[in-house]
Amino acid sequence: MKKIKFSLIAISFLSFFSCTNESKSTGDETESSPSSKEESISENPLKDVYWGDTHNHTGNSFDVFLFGTPNSTPEIAYRFAMGEEVESPTTGKPWKLTKPLDFLVVADHAELLGSIPLMYSNTPGITDTKTGQTFLEIAPDKNDEAGLQKIYDILNYAAFDQPNEANLGAKDLVQDFGGAKVTEAWTRYIETAEKYNDPGKFTTLIGWEWTSNNRGANLHRVVFMPQGGDVAKQFIPYSSLESDDPEDLWTWLEATSQQTGAEFVAIPHNPNISLGLMFAETRLNGEPIDKDYAEKRMKWERSVEITQIKGDSETHPVLSPNDEFANFETYDFALTPDGARPAPTKADYVRSGLKRGLELEKKIGSNPYKVGFVGSTDSHTGLTAIEETNFAGKGQHDATPEKRPHPTGIGSSKGWDMGAAGWVGVWAESNTRQSLVDAFQRKEVYATTGPRITLRVFGGYNFNEADLNGEMVKNGYEKGVPMGGDLANSQKAPGFLISAIKDPDGANLDRVQVIKGWVKADGTSEEKVYDVALSDDRTDGKVKVGNTVDLETGKYTNTIGDPELKVFWTDPDFNSDQNAFYYVRVLEIPTPRYSLLDAIYLGIDVKETGHPATIQERVYSSPIWYNSGQQ
Repeated sequence: MKKIKFSLIAISFLSFFSCTNESKSTGDETESSPSSKEESISENPLKDVYWGDTHNHTGNSFDVFLFGTPNSTPEIAYRFAMGEEVESPTTGKPWKLTKPLDFLVVADHAELLGSIPLMYSNTPGITDTKTGQTFLEIAPDKNDEAGLQKIYDILNYAAFDQPNEANLGAKDLVQDFGGAKVTEAWTRYIETAEKYNDPGKFTTLIGWEWTSNNRGANLHRVVFMPQGGDVAKQFIPYSSLESDDPEDLWTWLEATSQQTGAEFVAIPHNPNISLGLMFAETRLNGEPIDKDYAEKRMKWERSVEITQIKGDSETHPVLSPNDEFANFETYDFALTPDGARPAPTKADYVRSGLKRGLELEKKIGSNPYKVGFVGSTDSHTGLTAIEETNFAGKGQHDATPEKRPHPTGIGSSKGWDMGAAGWVGVWAESNTRQSLVDAFQRKEVYATTGPRITLRVFGGYNFNEADLNGEMVKNGYEKGVPMGGDLANSQKAPGFLISAIKDPDGANLDRVQVIKGWVKADGTSEEKVYDVALSDDRTDGKVKVGNTVDLETGKYTNTIGDPELKVFWTDPDFNSDQNAFYYVRVLEIPTPRYSLLDAIYLGIDVKETGHPATIQERVYSSPIWYNSGQQ
């Protein structure tokens, strides 16, 4: 499965490191974090929520370019996220976010980073290589959609040394388009990120995507760091062309961190299409997961992307049959060339992954899947536009209502199969690189499918109803732990302070739920969903909140639901001998899915989209774990 021995990659890294140390600053770069400018930003010890996207792609990603969006740039991505009106790279029309974001990671694929646009720019050392000449013969015009799609298909085979009509392999791609060949694109990207980083106002985090697609299994990781350009220019991003095994990525992160001082965050995405590998019981090489593996994984991968455009990965109706809200934005289009739609496994969804982590912890003494929750877009347009009323699509092939009935080029999916999601809410002391990354490291983050619902969760043993007053946050930090935290062994059942406030420009809230998972004495795990707060004075969660969406106009009203739900909840089924996790899920009242709005625009029946007219948007808090102290 590995393309090149890691020892060779380490050598190439060290040689690149030694020569890039001599590069000079452009003069307008931000120094490595913490910079003097970041240090001057005031901090809130009780933290504020900052909204961002850690997973955005531009034309430097080979698939963005090949799918027909060559003019998408990091600069456009930053300007759009900051709230500026830009010309859409897909439609050429003006596009603007309803509200700006606070931070952004442009995470272009490390594989062939920037090489496709350089190939079409007649760049020596790239255009004149075997790979470059082969691709230009297939599609001499960068606007040749059929030719570009053929190149994309060849790359998917060549990267894994599978037979393809161009007779290219992974070695060719690395030699002609990889390794040091990506330096120019990487350097330009870094300088753009530094240009738009404005501590306290808008933060750019330097990063990329490691795109392991092992036999079609999505094992992708987004990687970013708080340090600035002076550190980032000391390495080139590690790619799956060097190895598609996550353990080799972790080894590289460790070595690079020691060499440069970079503090990396790695976030897996789309476990829903991992073909049973994301939360497996074995390593990618087939060997059993052991304590060393678990500890290495948790050093680098403390969160998982639970929701994004390619579907929601919280759970699946097959895996959670007693959860009436489990069937949400289900996406099962594997990234295999044959467009397979495999059945879900416990290793493909986050909730079952958390449960498996508890089971493994009981066996090996460490939990490899003790992760927080992140939402991000995985947009391949450069636009972080995932609002139902302002959805820019995944890429060029589903950017407009007219295109969405047709294949996207990603597996066997069509446009309406994509979900308008998501973003991440980060509880941090300030909107600066270091403060944001520190929050990711402690897992004080949560995922949204779109609405900017303000969610706070604290767990502890000394809370009571009175702690829900105006001092809730202060009480939460002083007497307990926030989302992402750990509770030590106790004979007393833990209590939770939960506050959810609607998006000021969005829909009212339907309910607050706590999802609990625990491991039993026999080593198997269970789950349960608790309705802990219901809107409209309901006392029974089986009673629906209602639905005000007008299917003719796509409008809804906030005449149902509540703008805020607060609750103190204690686990009624607590067993002090059982390790457990608790996370909060908050649901909005029903609102129109973008497919309904498209159907109205196109003058068709919404059933033709193959998707529901309405959805209940939601947020997921990172879990709080209870540790019994027993194995």
